[in-house]
Amino acid sequence: MIAAMAIDPATDPWKGFNLFENRREIHQDLYPIINRIRDTAPVWKTPIGIWIVSRYDDVERLLKHTAAGVRTRAGVLPSMRPRPPDHPRDVFMLSNDPPVHTRLRRLVQQAFTPRALQGIAATVERVVAECLDAIADRDEVDLVEALALPVPSIVICEMMGVPQEDRARFTRWTAEATHDLQLLPPPELAARADAASFALAAYFRDLIARRRDDLRDDILSGLIGAAQDGGLTEPELVSQAIGLLIAGFETTIGGIALGVRTLLRHPDQLARLRAEPALIKPAVEECLRYDTSIPMTLRLLHEEAEFGGERLPVDTAVVGLIAAAQRDPAAYPDPDTFDITRDGRPILAFGGGIHHCLGAHLARMEMQTAILALVQRFDDLQLVGDELELGRSLFRVPERMLLRRG
Repeated sequence: MIAAMAIDPATDPWKGFNLFENRREIHQDLYPIINRIRDTAPVWKTPIGIWIVSRYDDVERLLKHTAAGVRTRAGVLPSMRPRPPDHPRDVFMLSNDPPVHTRLRRLVQQAFTPRALQGIAATVERVVAECLDAIADRDEVDLVEALALPVPSIVICEMMGVPQEDRARFTRWTAEATHDLQLLPPPELAARADAASFALAAYFRDLIARRRDDLRDDILSGLIGAAQDGGLTEPELVSQAIGLLIAGFETTIGGIALGVRTLLRHPDQLARLRAEPALIKPAVEECLRYDTSIPMTLRLLHEEAEFGGERLPVDTAVVGLIAAAQRDPAAYPDPDTFDITRDGRPILAFGGGIHHCLGAHLARMEMQTAILALVQRFDDLQLVGDELELGRSLFRVPERMLLRRG
């Protein structure tokens, strides 16, 4: 247990959960902290004025039933640090509300519908099989390097039309660029995030220039066509390419790795899944509930709203603590028990409302295929060590996860 748990919540204004410090350490031992916050301060104003809600009903209402967005009602993107001009994040769809968000999302949403993704299922299965073939004779393997990273990254590259050989170039950039989503990252982290974002922008500007005369049947070509038809500005084109690439695999790495980790730590549930493979869909939902790679999300109120008896004005910044909500005993009986047959409230890991994750169906497909194939093919997997080694991402994405056979 980390040092933050020794802090007296009555005297620590951050209650052991400072949003801007020790993020990696907090995420390694997240649930005791956030469960305590939900149970003792479910609607809480932090020392910098951001509110946190952590009960399931409150988080669900914030995400699905409250007029709120990612910008202020006047359209200002919140930040507590100076931002370089022309930052790629500023014109990405997830950094905008309607009508800009609606226009940008409409350009790509058809590629992520369940019907459209039926054709991707075979690609996912092929990539998973190739990854497992590559480790079939190995006694020890890093799950992240061998499966959790390559599956979603290869698939989104194929969907986007990004060369597979470039994956090594942008994998680290994507992890570091996620910290642009923080309101106030530490200066060193902010500098790395900005550098990664601009490196990705330079990469895509070069790739787009080469692809203008070689359009194909992929998302990037569709975006280039939209720009040529006047539906996108050049900065918007580059930003959507960056954002879709990052969103297409960064958190799914965590979903696959954390899901496998959770199953291996609960051998009774793993045995049941092996005996009843049809349980893979509820099993993945339970993995996403029990240990999510996206523990929180920020919204700006566009109308007054009441949470826990507190009346919050327009433009109040509110963090929905998804991970705490998904362990709320008012929503899930015995919530700290991992049960792949659980049937209850919908998970919140993919957000809600107009900002519901565009790639939710794809992420579920990749997790279901990868996790089931792994545990069916290898029946002797064991975790090497219990410590969660998190990577550079803002999200809970393991850097590596060693597994041993036998």
